[in-house]
Amino acid sequence: MSQSPSQTSTLGYFRWAFIVTILGLVLGGVLGWQSTGTLGGMLTVFFICTVLAVLEISLSFDNAIVNANKLKDMTQVWQQRFLTWGILIAVFGMRIVFPLLIVVIAAGIGPIDAVILAAAQPEEYARIMHEAHLPIAAFGGTFLMMVGLTFFFNHEKDVHWIEVIESRVARFATIKGVEIAFVLLLIMVFSQFLPEAEASTFVHAAVYGLLTFLLVEVLGGVLDASQKAMSEAAKGGLGAFIYLEVLDASFSFDGVIGAFALTQNLFVIAIGLGIGAMYVRSMTIMLVEKGTLAEYRYLEHGAFYAILILSVIMYVQTMVHIPEVITGLGGAGLIGLSLWSSIRHNRQERRHAQELHQGV
Repeated sequence: MSQSPSQTSTLGYFRWAFIVTILGLVLGGVLGWQSTGTLGGMLTVFFICTVLAVLEISLSFDNAIVNANKLKDMTQVWQQRFLTWGILIAVFGMRIVFPLLIVVIAAGIGPIDAVILAAAQPEEYARIMHEAHLPIAAFGGTFLMMVGLTFFFNHEKDVHWIEVIESRVARFATIKGVEIAFVLLLIMVFSQFLPEAEASTFVHAAVYGLLTFLLVEVLGGVLDASQKAMSEAAKGGLGAFIYLEVLDASFSFDGVIGAFALTQNLFVIAIGLGIGAMYVRSMTIMLVEKGTLAEYRYLEHGAFYAILILSVIMYVQTMVHIPEVITGLGGAGLIGLSLWSSIRHNRQERRHAQELHQGV
C-alpha cells in the first residue's frame, strides 16, 4: 500500500537519491582505480564526485523551487515522469551528450571522435569546452533572465516580498513585451564591453536564448491546450514537461562548465553532477507534495531573485571569472532570507489571529 504525500517522511523522498549516490560514488571509485591504479587516485576521484554533487545541489536549489512552482499544476503521472524520464534526460543528456555536442560543434569532429577525445585527451577536451563558455553563458543567462522576469512582470501577482520593487514592476506588466525589451536592452549594454568578435557571438547566442524561451512558451501552451482538449486529466502535461527540461538545461550550463575546473574527466563530471541532479529532482517532488511553497509564501520570490542574479552573473562571466562558490552561496543566501521572511510572516499572522480570538 503506497503512502500519501502527508505520510511520506522527508527522508523517504530522497530514497532514490541515496541509492544513486551510493552507486555513483562506487562507480567513481572504480574509475579512479582503473585510471590511476592507486588508492590515492581512487579516493581523489571519489572526493571530486562528492564535491561536484554538492556544487550541483548548491547551484540548483533555486531550480528545485522554480520546478516545484510549475510542477504543482501538473498531474501526479507527469510529476513521476519528470522524476524518472527527466532524471535520465538531465544526467545522460545534459551531463554527457551536451558537453560532447559542444566539442563536436566547436572542433568540427564526429561524436565518436569527441568521446575518444574526452577519454584520451581530457585536457584538450576541457580547453574546447572553456572556449565555448561565452555563447553558452549568453544563451543560458538570457533564458534564465526571461524565466525570472516573467515571474515578476505579472499583473496578477498580488504577493510581494520586496514591496517597493515588486509592486512597481507588476504595474508595468500590462505593457506587452516589456520584459523582452528589458532583456534586449541588457544584451546590447553587455555587448558594448566585449571585443567586436566576442560581442557578435554574445548577441547571437543571447538572441537564440530569447527565441528558445519564447518558442518553449508557445510550444508548451499549444501542447497543453491540445492535451486538455483530448483529456482534462492530461492538463499540465507534455508542454510543462518540455518547459521544465529546457529550464533544467539552462541551470546546468554553469555547473557543467564550472565542473571542468575540478576535473577534465567527462565521466567523473557526469557521475558527480548526476548525483546532485537526483537530489534536486527529489527536492522538487517534496516541495510539491508537502505544499512547502504555499506554507512559505516568499520562498518562490527568493528563488526567482536568485535566478535573476544568476543570469546576470552568467553575463558577467563572459568578461571575468566568478567562482562557482559565490554563485551558489548568493542563491542560497537569497532563498534563506526569503524563508526567514516567510516564517516571520507566518508568526505575525498567527499572533494576529490569536489577538482577534482573545478580543472576541
